Amino acid sequence: MNMKQDRNLDEQHPQIKALIANVEQVLIGKRMSIEMCIVAILAKGHVLLEDVPGVGKTILVKALAKSLACEYSRIQFTPDMLASDVTGVSIYNQKTFDFEFRPGPLRANIILADEINRTSPKTQSALLEAMEEQTITVDGNTYPLSPPFFVMATQNPLEFEGTFPLPEAQLDRFLLKLSLGYPDPVAEVEMLKRMQLQHPITEVEAVWNKADVLQMQTEAAQVHVAPTVMEYMVKIANQTRQSPHLTVGASPRAIIALYRVVQAWAFMHTRSYVLPDDIKRMAPYVLPHRMVLHSEASFKGITIEQVLQEVLDATPIPKEI
Repeated sequence: MNMKQDRNLDEQHPQIKALIANVEQVLIGKRMSIEMCIVAILAKGHVLLEDVPGVGKTILVKALAKSLACEYSRIQFTPDMLASDVTGVSIYNQKTFDFEFRPGPLRANIILADEINRTSPKTQSALLEAMEEQTITVDGNTYPLSPPFFVMATQNPLEFEGTFPLPEAQLDRFLLKLSLGYPDPVAEVEMLKRMQLQHPITEVEAVWNKADVLQMQTEAAQVHVAPTVMEYMVKIANQTRQSPHLTVGASPRAIIALYRVVQAWAFMHTRSYVLPDDIKRMAPYVLPHRMVLHSEASFKGITIEQVLQEVLDATPIPKEI
Protein backbone atom coordinates (compact mmCIF):
# COMPACT_ATOMS: atom_id res chain seq x y z
CA MET A 1 0.00 0.00 0.00
CA ASN A 2 1.32 3.39 -0.99
CA MET A 3 1.23 5.58 2.13
CA LYS A 4 2.41 8.64 0.20
CA GLN A 5 -1.01 8.92 -1.42
CA ASP A 6 -2.56 9.58 1.98
CA ARG A 7 -2.29 12.73 4.08
CA ASN A 8 -0.03 13.35 7.00
CA LEU A 9 -0.44 10.45 9.43
CA ASP A 10 -1.06 12.87 12.31
CA GLU A 11 -3.59 15.04 10.47
CA GLN A 12 -7.15 14.80 11.73
CA HIS A 13 -10.37 14.73 9.76
CA PRO A 14 -11.53 18.39 9.59
CA GLN A 15 -15.06 17.67 10.83
CA ILE A 16 -13.75 15.58 13.71
CA LYS A 17 -11.19 18.25 14.54
CA ALA A 18 -14.01 20.80 14.75
CA LEU A 19 -15.98 18.45 17.04
CA ILE A 20 -13.01 17.99 19.37
CA ALA A 21 -12.43 21.75 19.56
CA ASN A 22 -16.10 22.28 20.36
CA VAL A 23 -16.03 19.83 23.28
CA GLU A 24 -12.73 21.31 24.52
CA GLN A 25 -14.56 24.56 25.21
CA VAL A 26 -15.90 22.92 28.37
CA LEU A 27 -13.49 20.03 29.07
CA ILE A 28 -9.96 21.40 29.11
CA GLY A 29 -6.79 19.33 28.98
CA LYS A 30 -8.50 16.01 28.22
CA ARG A 31 -8.04 15.79 24.48
CA MET A 32 -7.21 12.08 24.33
CA SER A 33 -10.29 11.17 26.38
CA ILE A 34 -12.46 13.26 24.06
CA GLU A 35 -10.89 11.61 21.03
CA MET A 36 -11.49 8.15 22.43
CA CYS A 37 -15.16 8.90 23.10
CA ILE A 38 -15.50 10.04 19.49
CA VAL A 39 -13.74 6.87 18.36
CA ALA A 40 -16.32 4.84 20.30
CA ILE A 41 -19.17 6.72 18.65
CA LEU A 42 -17.65 6.21 15.18
CA ALA A 43 -17.22 2.49 15.94
CA LYS A 44 -20.82 2.22 17.24
CA GLY A 45 -19.57 1.19 20.67
CA HIS A 46 -19.89 2.30 24.27
CA VAL A 47 -17.54 3.55 26.97
CA LEU A 48 -17.03 2.58 30.60
CA LEU A 49 -15.50 5.47 32.54
CA GLU A 50 -14.04 4.57 35.92
CA ASP A 51 -13.05 7.64 37.88
CA VAL A 52 -13.58 9.66 41.01
CA PRO A 53 -16.47 12.15 41.24
CA GLY A 54 -16.10 15.68 39.95
CA VAL A 55 -13.59 15.25 37.12
CA GLY A 56 -15.99 16.11 34.26
CA LYS A 57 -17.75 12.90 33.24
CA THR A 58 -21.20 14.49 32.97
CA ILE A 59 -19.87 17.59 31.25
CA LEU A 60 -18.08 15.44 28.65
CA VAL A 61 -21.26 13.60 27.68
CA LYS A 62 -23.40 16.76 27.70
CA ALA A 63 -20.90 18.58 25.49
CA LEU A 64 -20.83 15.66 23.04
CA ALA A 65 -24.63 15.51 22.90
CA LYS A 66 -24.95 19.25 22.24
CA SER A 67 -22.13 19.18 19.69
CA LEU A 68 -23.81 16.33 17.79
CA ALA A 69 -27.35 17.77 18.06
CA CYS A 70 -28.45 14.52 19.69
CA GLU A 71 -30.98 13.85 22.41
CA TYR A 72 -29.25 13.43 25.77
CA SER A 73 -30.39 11.52 28.84
CA ARG A 74 -28.77 10.98 32.24
CA ILE A 75 -29.67 8.00 34.42
CA GLN A 76 -28.54 8.06 38.05
CA PHE A 77 -28.46 4.40 39.04
CA THR A 78 -29.46 3.44 42.60
CA PRO A 79 -29.92 0.08 44.36
CA ASP A 80 -33.73 0.34 44.28
CA MET A 81 -33.97 1.17 40.56
CA LEU A 82 -36.03 -1.24 38.44
CA ALA A 83 -35.40 -2.26 34.84
CA SER A 84 -38.63 -0.47 33.84
CA ASP A 85 -37.19 2.77 35.21
CA VAL A 86 -34.69 2.82 32.33
CA THR A 87 -36.57 0.99 29.56
CA GLY A 88 -40.07 2.40 30.09
CA VAL A 89 -43.44 0.93 31.03
CA SER A 90 -46.74 -0.11 29.46
CA ILE A 91 -49.68 1.88 30.88
CA TYR A 92 -53.34 0.98 30.41
CA ASN A 93 -55.31 3.65 28.57
CA GLN A 94 -58.92 3.66 29.74
CA LYS A 95 -60.04 5.58 26.63
CA THR A 96 -58.61 3.18 24.07
CA PHE A 97 -58.91 0.07 26.30
CA ASP A 98 -55.35 -0.84 25.40
CA PHE A 99 -51.85 -0.64 26.81
CA GLU A 100 -49.59 2.18 25.63
CA PHE A 101 -45.83 2.07 25.85
CA ARG A 102 -44.22 5.03 27.60
CA PRO A 103 -40.50 4.99 26.80
CA GLY A 104 -37.87 5.56 29.47
CA PRO A 105 -34.59 7.47 29.31
CA LEU A 106 -32.94 4.84 27.08
CA ARG A 107 -34.86 6.21 24.10
CA ALA A 108 -32.35 9.08 23.82
CA ASN A 109 -29.31 9.02 21.50
CA ILE A 110 -26.57 9.71 24.04
CA ILE A 111 -26.90 8.23 27.53
CA LEU A 112 -24.92 8.91 30.67
CA ALA A 113 -25.39 5.87 32.90
CA ASP A 114 -24.06 7.22 36.18
CA GLU A 115 -22.71 4.76 38.75
CA ILE A 116 -23.87 1.67 36.89
CA ASN A 117 -22.41 -0.58 39.59
CA ARG A 118 -24.87 0.81 42.18
CA THR A 119 -27.89 -0.87 40.62
CA SER A 120 -29.01 -4.50 40.58
CA PRO A 121 -27.83 -7.00 37.94
CA LYS A 122 -31.37 -7.15 36.51
CA THR A 123 -31.38 -3.40 35.82
CA GLN A 124 -27.82 -3.58 34.51
CA SER A 125 -28.90 -6.29 32.07
CA ALA A 126 -31.67 -4.05 30.70
CA LEU A 127 -29.07 -1.41 29.90
CA LEU A 128 -26.71 -3.99 28.42
CA GLU A 129 -29.44 -5.33 26.12
CA ALA A 130 -29.89 -1.82 24.76
CA MET A 131 -26.12 -1.46 24.30
CA GLU A 132 -25.67 -4.80 22.55
CA GLU A 133 -28.88 -5.13 20.54
CA GLN A 134 -30.00 -1.48 20.29
CA THR A 135 -33.43 -2.67 21.44
CA ILE A 136 -35.39 -2.67 24.67
CA THR A 137 -37.88 -5.31 25.77
CA VAL A 138 -40.93 -4.45 27.89
CA ASP A 139 -43.73 -6.92 28.72
CA GLY A 140 -42.52 -9.27 25.99
CA ASN A 141 -42.52 -6.57 23.31
CA THR A 142 -39.25 -5.46 21.70
CA TYR A 143 -38.76 -1.85 20.62
CA PRO A 144 -35.87 -0.67 18.43
CA LEU A 145 -33.74 2.28 19.51
CA SER A 146 -33.03 5.09 17.08
CA PRO A 147 -29.42 5.46 15.92
CA PRO A 148 -27.02 6.86 16.77
CA PHE A 149 -26.99 5.26 20.22
CA PHE A 150 -24.06 5.82 22.57
CA VAL A 151 -23.78 4.94 26.27
CA MET A 152 -21.11 6.19 28.62
CA ALA A 153 -21.39 4.33 31.92
CA THR A 154 -19.47 5.44 34.99
CA GLN A 155 -18.40 3.72 38.17
CA ASN A 156 -16.61 5.06 41.23
CA PRO A 157 -13.42 3.10 41.99
CA LEU A 158 -13.33 4.30 45.60
CA GLU A 159 -16.66 3.12 47.01
CA PHE A 160 -17.60 -0.56 46.97
CA GLU A 161 -20.16 -0.85 49.79
CA GLY A 162 -23.63 -1.50 48.41
CA THR A 163 -22.42 -1.93 44.85
CA PHE A 164 -22.94 -4.67 42.25
CA PRO A 165 -19.64 -4.95 40.35
CA LEU A 166 -19.94 -5.72 36.66
CA PRO A 167 -18.85 -9.30 35.90
CA GLU A 168 -16.33 -9.94 33.13
CA ALA A 169 -19.05 -10.96 30.65
CA GLN A 170 -20.70 -7.55 31.06
CA LEU A 171 -17.45 -5.60 31.04
CA ASP A 172 -16.78 -7.22 27.68
CA ARG A 173 -19.78 -5.36 26.23
CA PHE A 174 -18.00 -2.01 26.61
CA LEU A 175 -15.90 -1.11 23.60
CA LEU A 176 -13.49 1.05 25.64
CA LYS A 177 -12.62 1.67 29.26
CA LEU A 178 -11.31 5.13 30.11
CA SER A 179 -10.28 7.27 33.06
CA LEU A 180 -10.32 11.06 32.87
CA GLY A 181 -8.07 11.75 35.84
CA TYR A 182 -7.43 15.17 37.35
CA PRO A 183 -6.53 18.10 35.07
CA ASP A 184 -3.06 19.58 35.19
CA PRO A 185 -2.67 22.92 37.08
CA VAL A 186 -2.61 25.03 33.89
CA ALA A 187 -5.81 23.46 32.58
CA GLU A 188 -7.49 23.80 35.98
CA VAL A 189 -6.70 27.53 36.16
CA GLU A 190 -8.10 27.99 32.65
CA MET A 191 -11.22 26.08 33.73
CA LEU A 192 -11.77 28.53 36.60
CA LYS A 193 -11.38 31.50 34.26
CA ARG A 194 -14.04 30.17 31.91
CA MET A 195 -16.43 29.54 34.81
CA GLN A 196 -16.31 33.16 36.01
CA LEU A 197 -19.58 34.38 34.49
CA GLN A 198 -21.43 31.24 33.45
CA HIS A 199 -20.82 27.58 32.73
CA PRO A 200 -19.29 27.25 29.23
CA ILE A 201 -21.64 24.33 28.45
CA THR A 202 -24.38 26.91 27.87
CA GLU A 203 -22.45 28.31 24.90
CA VAL A 204 -21.76 25.00 23.16
CA GLU A 205 -23.51 24.78 19.78
CA ALA A 206 -23.94 21.86 17.41
CA VAL A 207 -21.21 21.29 14.82
CA TRP A 208 -22.63 17.96 13.57
CA ASN A 209 -26.12 16.52 13.27
CA LYS A 210 -27.45 12.97 13.47
CA ALA A 211 -27.02 12.45 9.73
CA ASP A 212 -23.35 13.45 10.03
CA VAL A 213 -22.82 10.89 12.79
CA LEU A 214 -24.40 8.08 10.77
CA GLN A 215 -22.42 9.03 7.67
CA MET A 216 -19.14 9.11 9.63
CA GLN A 217 -19.92 5.71 11.14
CA THR A 218 -20.47 4.27 7.66
CA GLU A 219 -17.24 5.76 6.33
CA ALA A 220 -15.21 4.58 9.33
CA ALA A 221 -16.40 1.00 8.79
CA GLN A 222 -15.01 1.11 5.24
CA VAL A 223 -11.39 1.72 6.35
CA HIS A 224 -9.18 -1.05 4.94
CA VAL A 225 -7.57 -3.56 7.29
CA ALA A 226 -4.96 -5.67 5.51
CA PRO A 227 -4.88 -9.45 6.13
CA THR A 228 -1.39 -9.13 7.67
CA VAL A 229 -2.75 -6.57 10.14
CA MET A 230 -5.65 -8.87 11.01
CA GLU A 231 -3.15 -11.67 11.63
CA TYR A 232 -1.17 -9.29 13.86
CA MET A 233 -4.27 -8.65 16.01
CA VAL A 234 -4.99 -12.37 16.29
CA LYS A 235 -1.39 -13.07 17.32
CA ILE A 236 -1.71 -10.49 20.11
CA ALA A 237 -4.92 -12.17 21.29
CA ASN A 238 -3.31 -15.61 21.27
CA GLN A 239 -0.33 -14.31 23.23
CA THR A 240 -2.64 -12.99 25.95
CA ARG A 241 -4.43 -16.35 26.12
CA GLN A 242 -1.11 -18.13 26.62
CA SER A 243 0.26 -15.69 29.20
CA PRO A 244 0.98 -17.35 32.56
CA HIS A 245 -0.02 -14.11 34.28
CA LEU A 246 -3.61 -14.19 32.98
CA THR A 247 -6.48 -16.54 33.74
CA VAL A 248 -8.56 -15.04 30.92
CA GLY A 249 -7.02 -13.57 27.78
CA ALA A 250 -8.53 -11.48 25.00
CA SER A 251 -11.69 -13.08 23.60
CA PRO A 252 -12.73 -13.10 19.91
CA ARG A 253 -15.18 -10.31 20.81
CA ALA A 254 -12.23 -8.29 22.16
CA ILE A 255 -10.40 -8.59 18.85
CA ILE A 256 -13.53 -7.61 16.92
CA ALA A 257 -13.75 -4.55 19.20
CA LEU A 258 -10.09 -3.74 18.55
CA TYR A 259 -10.73 -4.10 14.80
CA ARG A 260 -13.58 -1.58 14.91
CA VAL A 261 -11.63 0.85 17.10
CA VAL A 262 -8.53 0.92 14.89
CA GLN A 263 -10.73 1.52 11.86
CA ALA A 264 -12.30 4.52 13.59
CA TRP A 265 -8.89 5.78 14.79
CA ALA A 266 -7.45 5.58 11.26
CA PHE A 267 -10.53 7.34 9.85
CA MET A 268 -10.16 10.08 12.46
CA HIS A 269 -6.64 10.64 11.13
CA THR A 270 -7.78 10.82 7.50
CA ARG A 271 -6.31 7.45 6.56
CA SER A 272 -8.02 4.84 4.40
CA TYR A 273 -6.07 1.99 6.00
CA VAL A 274 -4.98 0.75 9.43
CA LEU A 275 -1.35 0.70 10.57
CA PRO A 276 0.16 -1.74 13.10
CA ASP A 277 0.97 1.32 15.25
CA ASP A 278 -2.78 1.98 15.47
CA ILE A 279 -3.22 -1.41 17.10
CA LYS A 280 -0.41 -0.84 19.58
CA ARG A 281 -1.90 2.55 20.50
CA MET A 282 -5.51 1.43 20.82
CA ALA A 283 -5.00 -1.96 22.51
CA PRO A 284 -4.54 -0.43 26.03
CA TYR A 285 -8.01 1.12 25.77
CA VAL A 286 -9.74 -1.96 24.36
CA LEU A 287 -8.19 -5.10 25.90
CA PRO A 288 -7.29 -4.72 29.63
CA HIS A 289 -10.85 -4.64 31.00
CA ARG A 290 -11.58 -7.84 29.05
CA MET A 291 -8.70 -9.78 30.61
CA VAL A 292 -8.40 -11.29 34.10
CA LEU A 293 -5.16 -11.27 36.05
CA HIS A 294 -3.98 -14.43 37.79
CA SER A 295 -4.07 -14.15 41.59
CA GLU A 296 -0.36 -14.98 41.88
CA ALA A 297 0.54 -12.23 39.41
CA SER A 298 -1.63 -9.77 41.32
CA PHE A 299 0.10 -10.76 44.58
CA LYS A 300 3.47 -10.02 42.95
CA GLY A 301 2.30 -6.52 41.95
CA ILE A 302 2.01 -7.28 38.24
CA THR A 303 -0.75 -5.35 36.44
CA ILE A 304 -2.81 -6.25 33.39
CA GLU A 305 -1.41 -3.18 31.64
CA GLN A 306 2.13 -4.46 32.17
CA VAL A 307 1.22 -7.90 30.83
CA LEU A 308 -0.40 -6.37 27.74
CA GLN A 309 2.63 -4.16 27.10
CA GLU A 310 4.90 -7.21 27.30
CA VAL A 311 2.69 -8.98 24.78
CA LEU A 312 2.71 -5.99 22.42
CA ASP A 313 6.50 -5.70 22.68
CA ALA A 314 6.99 -9.43 22.03
CA THR A 315 4.60 -9.77 19.06
CA PRO A 316 6.40 -9.21 15.71
CA ILE A 317 5.02 -6.29 13.71
CA PRO A 318 4.08 -7.17 10.09
CA LYS A 319 6.63 -5.83 7.60
CA GLU A 320 4.08 -5.25 4.85
CA ILE A 321 0.49 -4.01 4.94
